[in-house]
Amino acid sequence: MVGVVTRNEPELSWSEFDRAFYEYKAASGRASEPTAEGINTLSCFADDATVRERPELAARTRDGDPATSDRSDLDRSYVCPTQESYRDGLLEMIEDAGRASGDVRLDDVGFSRSTYCHCDRCTRQFADSEYDEWGTWRAGVITDFLSAARDRVPGDLIVGLYPDPYPGHLYERAGIDLDAIESLVEEFVIPLYDTSYDTTYWLESIASGFADRLDTPTSVELYADVEIDPLLAATATVEPYAESVLYGYDASTARAALRRGRADDRDGVTHRSGDR
Repeated sequence: MVGVVTRNEPELSWSEFDRAFYEYKAASGRASEPTAEGINTLSCFADDATVRERPELAARTRDGDPATSDRSDLDRSYVCPTQESYRDGLLEMIEDAGRASGDVRLDDVGFSRSTYCHCDRCTRQFADSEYDEWGTWRAGVITDFLSAARDRVPGDLIVGLYPDPYPGHLYERAGIDLDAIESLVEEFVIPLYDTSYDTTYWLESIASGFADRLDTPTSVELYADVEIDPLLAATATVEPYAESVLYGYDASTARAALRRGRADDRDGVTHRSGDR
């Protein structure tokens, strides 16, 4: 099964794709109206616009440094997940998305990195909580958020994960306790983006690692704005481990690759991974 991830509504109905994801709320902060034509997708706590306009909402390190995209360890700005007004607004958007499309996908659901968040609110909430360990409290915050989101999604809840299947890494990095959230989620998506896919061994390592780690169906998302041959090689590499292969943000190239791959299959041509 193949799918597309796009911010262009006409591409949601292209016949080459079995499923389609619509970028309803982007990590840039841009938001649109939810659609009924595809699976509405929201970036949760990565939000450049909100942090730029309301810097007091940013997650912070122990030294008080905000989680902004100009930092070397971040590619986006992140809102603290305990910001109640932001969280409540996000849950309203999730409910609207579910009302429109049934299934909903959530990306960037955790803390930005292991060094966040130590704002005054997080420090106070941890001190007032039942938890003795900071990491356990962080994981509880994210699990509670996903539980609240699950209540608002009438169809499948789909969650994107940072592509690190090594045991404990998602817990330490983002506060994501896979054992705790797996019962809330019908599908996970692992984005494996590259601008060339010159090598593919790492794709197999990560995709197979998640396939072994999770009982829940897992899909792999590839970056489609690349040459067709390496995109086909990347697809062939991850297909054995993926519920579906999704193509992000260049539907035209993805469509051309699928057409060529299907034509080659009919002619008996096999695309190899091209590992180096």
